[in-house]
Amino acid sequence: MAILQTLDRGIKALFYIGSAQDGVSIADLAVELGVDRAIAYRIASTLEDNRLVTRSKDGRLYLGAGVLQLENHFVPQLRRRSSELLKKLAADACATAFLSIADGDDCVAIVVEEPEAALIRVGYRVGSRHPLDRGAAGIAILSLRAPTVEDLPEVVEARKDGFSVTRGALQKGAVGVAAPVRFVDPSRTIECCVGVVALADMDVDRAAKLAVASAQSLAG
Repeated sequence: MAILQTLDRGIKALFYIGSAQDGVSIADLAVELGVDRAIAYRIASTLEDNRLVTRSKDGRLYLGAGVLQLENHFVPQLRRRSSELLKKLAADACATAFLSIADGDDCVAIVVEEPEAALIRVGYRVGSRHPLDRGAAGIAILSLRAPTVEDLPEVVEARKDGFSVTRGALQKGAVGVAAPVRFVDPSRTIECCVGVVALADMDVDRAAKLAVASAQSLAG
C-alpha cells in the first residue's frame, strides 16, 4: 500500500497533539514523529494554516477549531449512512430501530426508523435522551468502555454478550435490545450503538442477532 509520508506524518501529528491535554512542543512533536525539529515545525505550521492546530504564547501546540468542523460533519454523515441500514433492521425485527450516541452522561437517539408492517409501535423519537445507565442503548454504549470496578452488572453482561437487553427501563412494557458499534478504525472516538425497541412479545434472541449484525455492518 502506497503511503504519502508527509500526509501520514501530519495525521499522526494531529492525533499526538490531540492526545496531550497540556499541548506539545515542537521538540516533543519531532521526537514523536522521528524527524528533525525543522520538519516538525513545517508540519505544525501547515496544520496551523489550516486551523487544525493552534499555537499558544509559549509555543505549545493544541488542536485548532478546524478539527471541530470535521467532527461536526461526522454525525450527519453517520446519520445518512445508517438510515437505510436501520430501515432494514426495523423491517427484519418488526420493531422500532435506532442509532444512539453518548453525549456527556446521556444517551441520545440520532436516527430512528419504524417498521411499516407493525400494527403497534413503541414511540421513540430523534433527540430522545436518557441517562447512559438506563435503557439498552446506554448500557450497550457503556460496554464499549474499559472495565472498571464500578461497572453495573448489566454493563458487565453486555460486554460479555456483545449486546444489552432491558425490560421496562424507559417505558412500561417495552423491551430494548442494543449492540455497541465497534469501529474498525480505532481513531473513531464517537460512542454509539444500534438497537431496537418493541413491546414485550418481541423475539429478543432474534432481535439481538439482528442488532449485532447491523452494528457490525455500520462499524465496517
